[in-house]
Amino acid sequence: MIPFFQTHLGELSAMATALLWTLSALAWTSAGRQIGAVAVSFNRLLIAMLMLMVCGRIFYGQWLPVDASAERWIILLISGFFGFFLADLCVFKAFLIIGPRLTLLLQSITPPLTAIFAHWRLGDSLGGKNWLAMAVTLAGVVWVVLEQPESPKEMHHRKDFAWGVALALGAALFAAAGNVFSTQGVRGNGLHGGVDPFGATLIRVLGALIFYCPMLTIARRWRQIGRSTLHRRALAITIFGSFVGPFLGVALNMKAFALCTPGVVTTIIGTTPVLILPFVILLYKEKVSPRAAIGAVISVLGVSMLML
Repeated sequence: MIPFFQTHLGELSAMATALLWTLSALAWTSAGRQIGAVAVSFNRLLIAMLMLMVCGRIFYGQWLPVDASAERWIILLISGFFGFFLADLCVFKAFLIIGPRLTLLLQSITPPLTAIFAHWRLGDSLGGKNWLAMAVTLAGVVWVVLEQPESPKEMHHRKDFAWGVALALGAALFAAAGNVFSTQGVRGNGLHGGVDPFGATLIRVLGALIFYCPMLTIARRWRQIGRSTLHRRALAITIFGSFVGPFLGVALNMKAFALCTPGVVTTIIGTTPVLILPFVILLYKEKVSPRAAIGAVISVLGVSMLML
């Protein structure tokens, strides 16, 4: 068993990331219904930043990864800008315009986009087996996501619909770019100075917050952010989501990128819409159809192919 874990530590880290992000998605949904998506999006990053800084101080004796090279800082800040700022903004807006089903479906192109970008920028390549496994995994996810039709209230005029689709595609594009820059920053790729996964995640969070602050100022949302911190239940849920998502989950994601090709990592993480099914059954008492169960099995087979 030990050699297996050593050989597939990257894939196992990605699987753990998918599970943790499933839990964080449930937390964001619950907190967002109480204080709004923008407040949750900003607060989670702020809380994660504090957690990561304390972690760095305890385990590495420094609040910030100052031993990392300036070039590595720039690479990871860019990753945070694409992954935590642009991609998240597009996803939240797309949810409001075209609904979660179609948005998640369009997000399924993130793994192949990541693989293409990684081949172009990092020289990573995937064999035919890997591409087949990615296709099987994504097919299972798409099968599940397509099951539930959007409610009439979630469909708008064609112009708005086209804008929502563009936002979802843009989110996939930005997320793929963020994944590749994350991989380059963690691996180094000729950069000087080491940085651990928690330090890399902290730099990425800072990269997003740098752009969130002026956006909230221009949009005059600071008062809403302040009021959201007074909502104890939502704050507690946000803290939990920040721990399992931007803190522990993203750190494991960085570890996976350091050990495995980005295309494989993002494909495994793309099973989140399938992993969430048991939780909605237990927490929300929703019924899962045989089609959803089949999709889950297909997705798990795809992930298994990636690890064999």
